[in-house]
Amino acid sequence: MPRGPIFQDAYKPQFSGHETFPLRYGWLKKAYDAVAERTGDPDSKAAFTRDDAIARLGVGKNMVSSMRHWATCCGIIAEGERPNELCATGLGARLFGAEGLDPFMEHPASLWLIHWHLAGRPDKTTWYWCFNNFSGLTFERERLVKGLEKVAKERNWPRVSESTIKRDVDCFLRTYVARPAASSASPEDTLESPLAELGLIKALGRRDGFRFVRGPKSTLGDGVFLYALIDFWRSYTSAKTLSFEAIAHEAGSPGRVFLLDEGEVADRLIAIEDFSAGSFRWSETAGLKQVIRGVSLGTDAALRYASLDYQPKKSEEAA
Repeated sequence: MPRGPIFQDAYKPQFSGHETFPLRYGWLKKAYDAVAERTGDPDSKAAFTRDDAIARLGVGKNMVSSMRHWATCCGIIAEGERPNELCATGLGARLFGAEGLDPFMEHPASLWLIHWHLAGRPDKTTWYWCFNNFSGLTFERERLVKGLEKVAKERNWPRVSESTIKRDVDCFLRTYVARPAASSASPEDTLESPLAELGLIKALGRRDGFRFVRGPKSTLGDGVFLYALIDFWRSYTSAKTLSFEAIAHEAGSPGRVFLLDEGEVADRLIAIEDFSAGSFRWSETAGLKQVIRGVSLGTDAALRYASLDYQPKKSEEAA
């Protein structure tokens, strides 16, 4: 039986909001700035709806809506306590604020963090299902569409049409796979999503064929891995221990979302005690492989660990 949040009765699917545009370079920073400069404004949503939003953000009307959608799904901005309020998040401030670690998203850690928020949380149905519930490694676009249609039918999700799923799958693939340049296309249309740099999905030689790239991820730092582990742990269980099986294979786990094999997950967990200064510890007592935590699973702690990936290594400092 399929497992995970999207198979729970209270789950509400999301197949729209992006206006068919994948995430693009510069959008998250622009969205963060637009919201941050209106901090405390009970009508801060107007940053994306007022008449001058198109000129201020430098994109078309539909792209303004898409920009807000992506910034929300990526955890950069969030709904405020008041009906028309948007707020900058801790992650948004850490990346794009006045002392931001990576305002131009030039560091791979930023891309991995954004990918985690899209595929490690169930808010975006297609993203979550494809990385966490789809069982194949190679596939064609139509196979994803049919798979999601089957889930929608089995779960009796209302108002989910085939055309809506097709548009969402197309946007999903454009998020992770660079589009080949066409002589007739404008630069804006061929500009690939920054997440294509992660190399998580590759196009195959045959028409409409793709492959998930499972295995070690050299640009995925220990800090972002631990950030994801804490985030997953917090939603999965309140226990002080978490099994290797869950971390490597459970829906929404770092192993599934980052497409890591068991060996790579194990290597990272064995090193977790040193990296976390003892806050997390790997144990193999009596054949039971698990991680033991000695701290609470707070968002601030997760952000601190992720921030370590932006600090230069000692060898780099010496150079």
